[in-house]
Amino acid sequence: MNRFILFIAACICFLASCKVEEIAPVAEAPKNLTGRWKIVKATRNGTDITNVFDFTQFRLRFDSTGNYMLENRLPFLVNANGKYALDDPEYPFKLTLTPEGGSAVTTSLNYPTSAGVRLLNLSFVPGCELNAYIYTLSRDN
Repeated sequence: MNRFILFIAACICFLASCKVEEIAPVAEAPKNLTGRWKIVKATRNGTDITNVFDFTQFRLRFDSTGNYMLENRLPFLVNANGKYALDDPEYPFKLTLTPEGGSAVTTSLNYPTSAGVRLLNLSFVPGCELNAYIYTLSRDN
């Protein structure tokens, strides 16, 4: 019986000595889209069309002041240069492009890293509801 009481007392002392530490979440760095991006993969309705069309000349450039520029246009969300905004700078899920003289267009945004390379996945329907595109872009060094 004494051993049982001693065991219980030891357990109480052990549990009482535990220190609860609160760990504050680390703030996520804002996502940086600044730079020139090129298409590395394109799908239409789930079919890879990367090698069917010439995507090599297209570039999407984001600057640090909230502007975007299109180089060598192709079927895309917008057809003119303008302003861009993220729905949340730390955890963006939507990208809004507002072309000069046009209406804002919002698309889903995925910002994964693959093999150490940051990518942008943009999903959109440019007009005809039957055609859904996903462009995967990487920074053009």
